[in-house]
Amino acid sequence: MDAAANHNAKKGRAVSTVTVAEIDAYDEIIDVRSEGEFAEDHVPGAINLPVLDNAERERVGTIYKQVSSFEAKKIGAALVSANIAHHLAAHLAQRPRDWKPLVYCWRGGGRSGALAHVLAQIGWRVGQLGGGYKNYRRAVIDELGTLPERYRWRVVCGMTGTGKSRLLRALQEQGAQVLDLEELAAHRGSVLGNLPDEAQPSQKLFESRVWHALRRLDPQRTVFVESESRKIGNLRVPEALIEAMWQSECLVVEAGMAVRVALLKDEYAHFLGNAALLNAQLDCLRQLHGNAVIDGWQALARSGDWDRLTGELLTRHYDPAYTRAINSHYPQLAQAANFRLAENSAVAMTRLAREVLAAIPER
Repeated sequence: MDAAANHNAKKGRAVSTVTVAEIDAYDEIIDVRSEGEFAEDHVPGAINLPVLDNAERERVGTIYKQVSSFEAKKIGAALVSANIAHHLAAHLAQRPRDWKPLVYCWRGGGRSGALAHVLAQIGWRVGQLGGGYKNYRRAVIDELGTLPERYRWRVVCGMTGTGKSRLLRALQEQGAQVLDLEELAAHRGSVLGNLPDEAQPSQKLFESRVWHALRRLDPQRTVFVESESRKIGNLRVPEALIEAMWQSECLVVEAGMAVRVALLKDEYAHFLGNAALLNAQLDCLRQLHGNAVIDGWQALARSGDWDRLTGELLTRHYDPAYTRAINSHYPQLAQAANFRLAENSAVAMTRLAREVLAAIPER
């Protein structure tokens, strides 16, 4: 080690102020906000190492308001120091010498500055996000308004149960570019679309996930996306994105009723073992279909007549609703290429993906 390098090692490194556009240059992103702030939204891929957890943040805030800023800072500093020590020993002890972390908090001030300073003194090349989460959130909103227009979208349309989401996954496995909004929203996009083991993210976190996915797309290649309305479950699709999708070219997937029923029974298998759960969801449709129809459907669920129930839901609820929505939202649907899913199998879906890619140029 030469004299200059030895001097830098002794005094530590300077902390670099980083823009949102530069975050991909870092090995790991550390969100030092509380676990509650992190759960609401965070930079995709970030890990959460709070320098003040939920309870500690509330305690320091109360002291700030009721006692004084001096007392709050004194107690806060002790808590921050203890938490940083814990993170260094428990989470960061195995990071190598050439590790490059990026740290952020709410506004890029005290909380992230404290951890960034310690990491830099150790000798790591540390970045601190200028303006913190607040600036990041502003960038997400701005870029969601402009990113969608950069891409050439091909919208996968088709009645419920024709395997649109599975086709997206098969296309991706074949090397195509895909934006899977339902995966990002943790929802299948219908009244029965809640996932059994995963809650939907907050609106802000959903937008972060969409932003993150959009930034990684190649504008020179087609992007396949499933047809959606403005909302997926409780979440709103970003306005510029849904408008771009609605104006784009489409393809249509078709399948026979037996194939659709089989596919939906696979997709919604969690309902097959829990008729009460399904019937609670069906209650949401009473105003639309009336008590007699819903009572009949619930009786089919209790008796386990899943084929008949699924068929009736498709013909009486999903197909009419989808037809109304798709015809009003996608003006280029009439010119769409049509493809047919022959059976409910992985082999058939792979074959269908290859047919789509052979017929639709990616560049």
